[in-house]
Amino acid sequence: MSYGRTDSYHSQPRDFSNLTQTCSVNIQKITQNTGQIKNMLYQMGTRQETPELQDRLQQVQHYTNQLAKETNRHLKDLGSLPLPPSEQRQQKIQKDRLMNDFSAALNNFQAVQRQAAEKERESVARARAGSRLTQEDEGNVDEQLVTFEKDYDDWSQSQTQQLEEPEVTEEDLEVIKERETNIRQLESDIMDVNQIFKDLAVMIHDQGEMIDSIEANVESAEVHVDRGTGQLQRAAYYQPCHKRTSWHSLVNTGVSVDEEKAGDHSVMLIEFE
Repeated sequence: MSYGRTDSYHSQPRDFSNLTQTCSVNIQKITQNTGQIKNMLYQMGTRQETPELQDRLQQVQHYTNQLAKETNRHLKDLGSLPLPPSEQRQQKIQKDRLMNDFSAALNNFQAVQRQAAEKERESVARARAGSRLTQEDEGNVDEQLVTFEKDYDDWSQSQTQQLEEPEVTEEDLEVIKERETNIRQLESDIMDVNQIFKDLAVMIHDQGEMIDSIEANVESAEVHVDRGTGQLQRAAYYQPCHKRTSWHSLVNTGVSVDEEKAGDHSVMLIEFE
């Protein structure tokens, strides 16, 4: 499996069907890669940990992060696509399902990202502890020089033991630097996922406001129709019997009527909506 750049965002047509399909595939890949990362983390800190394993872990993690960013862009595009009224309800259901699945996949992915960063920190700490380039070691050297002035034999024996210890090599230093670079990349990727969560929250909030507005308009229309219906029924009551049939036929046409009492007569103000 290749873990290169994700270029599908630029090559895929920006229509609803292709965008939803790409998002769905990406979410599946994120879920699968999260499982792979979790399995590799179990091997970290054991005899199975190798430079190859570390490189593969870094590649899969970063590739999955790119998939998450791409999916986030596609979901934003879905929200900006003009949709026919007849398809809006069904496509909204599809988009909601994608956002829910994406959010769940992101939660799991970010959890293993944090575990990977912690494993990398532990690995760097072990590498540093195994080297003799720490302040504690330098302090020990100064202390040993004082000991030399007091007791040459003890100092000589201590120096002999230190010479038998493995010296830190340039290769060791490169490994430490590489692991620290990996940690910085992981932390950057974790921040990317944090931003994606914020974008998702905005999309859900905006969509909620749109839904609230639609529902408010529907409720307002229903109240208006109910009020108009009641007015029509009352108006029909004051009409001669032979006209009541025509008034009842207006009840279902969306007509609102306001009544004004003028003495013993009823004056109807009819507005066609």
